[in-house]
Amino acid sequence: MAPAFKPAYLIHGTDHARVGERRARLRAIAETQAGAGGVEVLEGDAATPETVGAALCAMTFAIGRRFVIVDGVERWKDAAVAAHLAGVLADLAPETTVAFFAREEARAKAPAKLHAAVRAAGGDISEQATVKPWELPKWVQAQARGLGLELDAAAARALVAQVGERQQRLSRELEKLALCLGPPAGSASAPSEPVRLDVDAVGELATGGADRKLWLLADALVAGDGPSAARLYLRLRAQGERLEGMSFWMAKRVREALGVALALEAGQP
Repeated sequence: MAPAFKPAYLIHGTDHARVGERRARLRAIAETQAGAGGVEVLEGDAATPETVGAALCAMTFAIGRRFVIVDGVERWKDAAVAAHLAGVLADLAPETTVAFFAREEARAKAPAKLHAAVRAAGGDISEQATVKPWELPKWVQAQARGLGLELDAAAARALVAQVGERQQRLSRELEKLALCLGPPAGSASAPSEPVRLDVDAVGELATGGADRKLWLLADALVAGDGPSAARLYLRLRAQGERLEGMSFWMAKRVREALGVALALEAGQP
């Protein structure tokens, strides 16, 4: 059975990784249902309220539902949304779904007029917000409960210290723990009581921070900090990390840093 889609979506927030994950998932579902020809992606300079409004009004030869994915709406202004897009969203063509994605920061946020226009169109708004570091243990406990696990405060703090502060990584680690310790919560064979984990259990079962150390090693190389890079390299090799995998992450990070440096030299913000 094909999923039911609303006319409009706004996915926004400071958790950029989660916003990107939602975008990739929606695009994959859309291409499965409508084919590549039924999905339009507007981003960069092509993604303004005016161009999006014009695209939504344009004729299309796509058969079935049409999907329009719009990136970068955190740069938009209320006045432009009101002038070029609000009226279009209020009268969307049937079988059309438009999804707006905003990777927000302190001064860059999806405009209030876009929130109002999506709601008026009968759409859905979802915020993907990062959790402050000091709030992560409580967040971990809440996520664990949804998976049939119960972590006390000390165990939650230990998991954050061991895995790192990225919410996605913590979520994946909790999922792995749930799979390791029993059937998923909600299944017919799931236990009625949550599985309790203390600090010792977390230390024994949770993944170490090897990936985080790889990023620290790559960052040390980019920063030209030879002593720190050498110490991290030797520590990772001693714990069994393969040279091929380490080389991939180091080279990737250096290439990214070079790309940023070249872009800055070319005058890009």
